Amino acid sequence: MLRLADIDDDAVRALLARHGLQLERVAADVPIPGSFWGDPEAGIIGRCVHARADTPVHSLLHEACHLIVLSPERRDAVHTNATNSVAEEDASCYLQIILAGELADVGRERLMRDMDAWGYSFRLGSTKAWFEHDADDARAWLADRALLPLPR
Repeated sequence: MLRLADIDDDAVRALLARHGLQLERVAADVPIPGSFWGDPEAGIIGRCVHARADTPVHSLLHEACHLIVLSPERRDAVHTNATNSVAEEDASCYLQIILAGELADVGRERLMRDMDAWGYSFRLGSTKAWFEHDADDARAWLADRALLPLPR
């Protein structure tokens, strides 16, 4: 599983900043604020994604994507749990794969393998199969909100 410590911190910060978000690094011996799943999974509070060196990259990207898909008002109010919407969850999953392709140290293929290893489950049996053959609703949801293609 690819962890934050394994990739370029500056590239992650730049990617998040393009979407009005910031990365808050947490020390190794400190619980991660705003983590829905608990350590070492990423946490979200407002426009901030909290992560430690041992945080899986897929978790950091997924939580960041939850913030990206929210309206600014909802984003500012988020603490720990971003949504209970299936559409927003699917959009976040799709978007995290897109963003992984923008990180040279990650890439879409690696992220999808890590998502499968963590336990994401999709109707077609794998993240890649879902992304390539069953994610039309997530893609349309993002496109309807002008989140695809992503602004640079």
